[in-house]
Amino acid sequence: MLKLKNIEIVYNDVILAVKGISLEVPQRRIVALLGSNGAGKSTILKAISKILDIEEGEIEEGTIEFEGQRIDGLRPEAIVRMGILQVPEGRGIFDDLTVFENLRIGAFTRRDLSHASHDFEAVLNYFPVLRDRQTQLAGYLSGGEQQMLAIARALMAKPKALMLDEPSLGLGPLIIREIFRIIQKIKQEEGAAILLVEQNANIALSISDYGYIMENGKIVLDGSSEKLMKNEDVKEFYLGFTEAGTKKSYRNVKHYKRRKRWLS
Repeated sequence: MLKLKNIEIVYNDVILAVKGISLEVPQRRIVALLGSNGAGKSTILKAISKILDIEEGEIEEGTIEFEGQRIDGLRPEAIVRMGILQVPEGRGIFDDLTVFENLRIGAFTRRDLSHASHDFEAVLNYFPVLRDRQTQLAGYLSGGEQQMLAIARALMAKPKALMLDEPSLGLGPLIIREIFRIIQKIKQEEGAAILLVEQNANIALSISDYGYIMENGKIVLDGSSEKLMKNEDVKEFYLGFTEAGTKKSYRNVKHYKRRKRWLS
């Protein structure tokens, strides 16, 4: 459904942030894009959404396709109308609007408004806590509730492809598990292709079908999520386990050295 082919992205005509990335996100699949801060994960999402321009970023090489159509030359609003929705890092909700108003804005680009009320109920079934908060200003929601609202708002646009940028950021373990359970349910019931950018590799790989690992703007490893979870380098550097099966602490940066074969 969604394909990136040899994408290179440059900021300010100088900084090469993404170096020849290729990846695919099939329909009804969750694909995890993992990596440390600064690896280029969020830049990939912004390239797909075509919002790089506001940060002086530009796709210099490669193509992005959706349902067989090239989209890297389209404007952001056209991409949204095609059914590609991004839930940004930091949620990006409208603090001064109510929960209900935020959800209505999510359906702004839809032409089938007669079905919007049905979908509104479906979205509230995914996130029952929002049903009780409909008249509350979004800025007064808890962090977990705001993240739920951000995902719910995207669902109101009836996405064919849903991109989630760090949905676990700043949330407690119980809320994280609940949100990722809902993400799985969305895949099963909505049939959307889901691209999940996440630093919590353990939970991301536990719900995804396939994974890509980025380092310094490149894909250094990819494979089925099951395969990646068994990879010794992934277990050590991303899941925090040594070969002996014990948790590894990264307080001492000297201990965090990738093996030479990591980038081979």
